Amino acid sequence: MGLFDQLGAMAKGAIAEQLAANGPALLNSVLAKTNMGNLQGIVTQLQQGGLGSQVQSWPSNNANMAVTPQQIQTALGSEQVKQIAAQLGLPLDAALKVLAEHLPTAVDQASPNGTLQK
Repeated sequence: MGLFDQLGAMAKGAIAEQLAANGPALLNSVLAKTNMGNLQGIVTQLQQGGLGSQVQSWPSNNANMAVTPQQIQTALGSEQVKQIAAQLGLPLDAALKVLAEHLPTAVDQASPNGTLQK
């Protein structure tokens, strides 16, 4: 593993820790600097991109349905994903993995009554 790979892994790990602790706030902050605006914006885009059933499971009391990095990229499009990756300071593939791992939980946390808080 090269130096850049190690640095990328460290950055991804630090971001993952922050998302686990402050998921909704951190993602809202990142998304505010993109044209999606906030968690509601990314949820809407994912729904429109064909991930409606997965996204619908996140704010419910049921188990969160998983999404893959590829599904997120397909639903959001390359430009949106590039913007998010830039805001996270991660390579594209690492940003997609972080989103796939932490977005369902962040939306769930931001939806204590089954409705996404704005």
